Amino acid sequence: MKVLKDILYKVSLLSTIGDMEVRVKDIVFDSRKVSKGSVFVAIEGTQVDGHEFIDKAIELGAKAVVCERLPESPSTSITWVQVKNTAQSLGILASNYFDNPSSEIKVVAVTGTNGKTTSVTLLHQLFMAMGYSTGLLSTVENKINEEIVPATHTTPDAVSIQALLRQMVEAGCTHCFMEASSHAIVQERIAGLKLIGAIFTNISHDHLDYHKTFDEYIKAKKKLFDDLPKDAFALVNGDDKRGMVMVQNCRGTHQTFALKSAADFKAKIISNTIEGLELDINGRQVWFRLIGAFNAYNLLGAFGTAVLLGEDEEEVLQHLSAIPGAKGRFDRITGAGITAIVDYAHTPDALENVLKTINGVRTGGEQVITVVGCGGNRDTTKRPIMAKIAVRESDKVILTSDNPRFEEPEQIIKDMQAGVGPTEMRKVLSIVDRREAIRTACMLCKKGDIILIAGKGHEDYQEIQGVKHHFDDAEVVGEILNQLSQN
Repeated sequence: MKVLKDILYKVSLLSTIGDMEVRVKDIVFDSRKVSKGSVFVAIEGTQVDGHEFIDKAIELGAKAVVCERLPESPSTSITWVQVKNTAQSLGILASNYFDNPSSEIKVVAVTGTNGKTTSVTLLHQLFMAMGYSTGLLSTVENKINEEIVPATHTTPDAVSIQALLRQMVEAGCTHCFMEASSHAIVQERIAGLKLIGAIFTNISHDHLDYHKTFDEYIKAKKKLFDDLPKDAFALVNGDDKRGMVMVQNCRGTHQTFALKSAADFKAKIISNTIEGLELDINGRQVWFRLIGAFNAYNLLGAFGTAVLLGEDEEEVLQHLSAIPGAKGRFDRITGAGITAIVDYAHTPDALENVLKTINGVRTGGEQVITVVGCGGNRDTTKRPIMAKIAVRESDKVILTSDNPRFEEPEQIIKDMQAGVGPTEMRKVLSIVDRREAIRTACMLCKKGDIILIAGKGHEDYQEIQGVKHHFDDAEVVGEILNQLSQN
């Protein structure tokens, strides 16, 4: 139990009504989870407004309500706290409730369109390999050392983040590496966190269904750096033209990493094969298990972060060279003389990066067959762009379902087809059933060919009409290639 006035420390209050010394047992922003002794925080979300459920929260036993708009006749049976921004206040409340765990652990956030998961996974594995007790908050999974805590969003809600950080502190973790999505930044899910550093990987077309314009999307990413304290570091991709935009108003120190331009952390690709990357990093030649120029950036960002956290360069590179990377990011599955690559690429930029990497390591005669779809109830403008990229960079393309959600998959595929020119349609098939699309790609292959299965990566489900059905791209293609090997 916590005293209400104590967990309101640093929250910007507009007014209060009632007993501020009341003791509360938890902080809740979903009225369905309120129980006797809760503080209910009414947040205006994208779908519903928590202010509409204040009466329900009181009925269920809430002792206090934090809101932006007070009712005309506030109940005298509870304590009322009026604030300007309840979403931001929730993060601060949660941090205070869990005794400000981010002040006891070094938290580094990674943002960008692509590379977030790989970057935080590399950093988590790197610091574990160097002997640190380390936490991870990612799209794929949350981890306390090697213990997995299931992930439901790229960035969990503010209360869950603080609870996880407290668990990490109690488990002895010294570092935590977390993804910070644009949604989470705008929705103040990381409010109340004290960051020691933030990394910017890159920015390209994504999430315009939510942010509406690319400028708003950029502003969302930039907010992470605007809010950094003076004693934090900002590490940005110097080859991305928006890299320096991110740190224009940043109070922390600024560093850059790059392959093409001058930077604090500089690398050059010596060789790039299907087996891995050889890089020259700050004058040292190192081989890595990851593949592709996009992963050269991820490795370089992880290297720079570790050095900025005080680690020895030689030791960092030694351990980085042994790390395999994140699940569902350029995963290779082989069988029947065919190589299948499963990758999370679900944006135009990511898809182009992966396909250019594959084309860069081709030996010549093999064909590249791409299986790709787009998610339903998400940014529709990227659909024709992704199909256009797939057709341009592949020998054959199969358009299929991703997570159609509440849209008809046939319509999503039709939207993608708009990016394919009349002369290119001969190399495109449309197969709604994703399993059948993958099977067809395998049947079209001859020995030595490469299949890219893009869009879902680590996900082990397909979401159709609100229901998640088990579906794992790597599992499916592995089974099919195994069957072909036995024939």
